[in-house]
Amino acid sequence: MIQEIDFIKCNPTQNMTILVKTEHSMKEHTRIASKMMAYDNVYAEQVGFIERPVTHKAAAHLQMAGGEFCGNACMALAAFLASEKGLQLDDQTDVVLETSGTDELVTCHVKRKQDTYHCQVSMPIPEQLEERLIQYEGMELAIVIVRYRGFIHLVIEVETFHDEVKKQAESLAKLLGVTLGAQLIGVLLYQVKSNELAPLIYVPNVDSLIWERGCGSGTASIGAYLAWKEKRSVEAHIHQPGGTIRVTAACHEEQLTSLTIEGSVGIVAQGKAFVDV
Repeated sequence: MIQEIDFIKCNPTQNMTILVKTEHSMKEHTRIASKMMAYDNVYAEQVGFIERPVTHKAAAHLQMAGGEFCGNACMALAAFLASEKGLQLDDQTDVVLETSGTDELVTCHVKRKQDTYHCQVSMPIPEQLEERLIQYEGMELAIVIVRYRGFIHLVIEVETFHDEVKKQAESLAKLLGVTLGAQLIGVLLYQVKSNELAPLIYVPNVDSLIWERGCGSGTASIGAYLAWKEKRSVEAHIHQPGGTIRVTAACHEEQLTSLTIEGSVGIVAQGKAFVDV
């Protein structure tokens, strides 16, 4: 039996994102997402489901397939909702969302460009940042753990993104996914001198392990890391394979008070997907 699913496919910094418009029970999300993300279907890095919000203050609720929080998916949904409202060239609007992975409402500022939407999103502030030296695969590894409610990012400074360090990152992400029980594990390989980021995202619930071409929440964590490390507010352009995302981390008395990211979103496809039940 074939199931028809209405979807939109968006391109936030080449972190290809599918947004599902049709209503489905939570227990179906993992199966639908796995099918739609596959190379022989719509093909993308992640899937979110558009649902009715609980509060009247929000325009929609975004439920990611793995229950995680995703900044790029928030930008994608905000851009889609702005397009549905008929946002004209150079006009701007604010879109408020509920989303999985955080209890806070997420505000997205959207401006219509020629072929894309420029989005600025308020991001959750980490609950804790801590530096650790760990023994892993026979070597000592310096990491900074960025903890959020339900998900964890690891920041690892590297000289280059060579194959060996990427393989280590993949095995570390899977190991932590099993041991920590988090909704999402991100391993963020960061080159300080060039401000380059290689983000690896593992979502255990859908067994998705992807080197993303652009990661919004990973960019926010790099901003939080830099502010924590330098003990001041920072603004940085973080270069990734799919493009550049800007992060602003504001501090007051060495405490992180706000995190925002900015990037562009293109709406690249809309239609029906066909998934085996």
